[in-house]
Amino acid sequence: MANDTRRQFLKQLSGAGLAAIGLRAPAVWAAPEAQPALKVGVVYVSAIADIGWTRQHEMGRLAMEAAFKGQVRSTCIENVSQPADSERVFRELAASGHQLIFGTSFSHTQPLMRVAAQASDTTFESCSGLRTQANLGTFEARYFEGTYLAGVAAAQKTKSRVLGFIGGFPVPDVVGPANAFLLGARSVDPSITCKVLWLNSWFDPGKERDAAHTLIGLGADVLISMTDTPATVQVCEEVAVWSIGYASDMSRYGPRTCLTSFTLDWSSVYIGAARGVLDHRWKSESRWDGLAAGVVKMAPYHPALGAAGIQRLTDVQSQISAGKLDVFAGPIRDQAGATKVASGQALNADGMRSMGWFVQGMQGKLG
Repeated sequence: MANDTRRQFLKQLSGAGLAAIGLRAPAVWAAPEAQPALKVGVVYVSAIADIGWTRQHEMGRLAMEAAFKGQVRSTCIENVSQPADSERVFRELAASGHQLIFGTSFSHTQPLMRVAAQASDTTFESCSGLRTQANLGTFEARYFEGTYLAGVAAAQKTKSRVLGFIGGFPVPDVVGPANAFLLGARSVDPSITCKVLWLNSWFDPGKERDAAHTLIGLGADVLISMTDTPATVQVCEEVAVWSIGYASDMSRYGPRTCLTSFTLDWSSVYIGAARGVLDHRWKSESRWDGLAAGVVKMAPYHPALGAAGIQRLTDVQSQISAGKLDVFAGPIRDQAGATKVASGQALNADGMRSMGWFVQGMQGKLG
């Protein structure tokens, strides 16, 4: 009872009592309420492997978490490739409070557009997406800048003057880079040609190995692939043929014969999107970045290219980054010899992003 009375007295003293003598009760300090972490969902088209397309997106997600420690909490879901499955996963992420959601494949495009139209309070980012919406942005890489440099490197090592390109699907995002590979090589030696094979799959190591052996049998002595496996680099290492990797640095699979890899670094995209949402400054936009922005990068060049060869590649990269060298500047003819880009002109962005034809010197079919 005495304690209760004492508490009441002290309470009165701190309030009315102090007021009576012209003093204010001291303010009670309270720590500011912590802002809840931004929930980010990332959906991968394949499993997270040691290298490849999904690995590079995973590195972007991890870079985002590192940049905003405690402010971002992310969830990643692997092996979601079918449109129906993708739409379900995107809806579940939005419904469970994820404020920023990434799709990482062209196959996610339509499902993302449908979900974004209905989940207006959620921000979406679509890799290889077709169109933006008020709450949906898109991002893509200028792969052709990397393959152009790869072609310059290949031209310095080919003896047969025949290169080989293995693609997943004959879509513009791959056809353009395939053309740029040969254009880069022909900037060194105009007599070089390139044979092309399609897997109609992004991940089929067995089929890719067969394709690599086929191209080598047809005389190609430098191979490049745009798939999600290191199979081409591995085959080339086994039979002592030069190779060039894609997405990740693949030199570990071809230490003797991998000239370089054109790699993808999505960190700036993931960090930028998260910062925009956190700061309430995110806006829908279509980003298409390459060497200048660091989204496309070249892995270290093989010493076999020599100091002069590596310096040449460094100079060409600087010219592309500075906008002084346009990969698709004319004159450019197609396989049939028809002029597609006149001298003094260059292919515009729409033309590059919808490319459905091969440049002169490419040997293969689009389908």
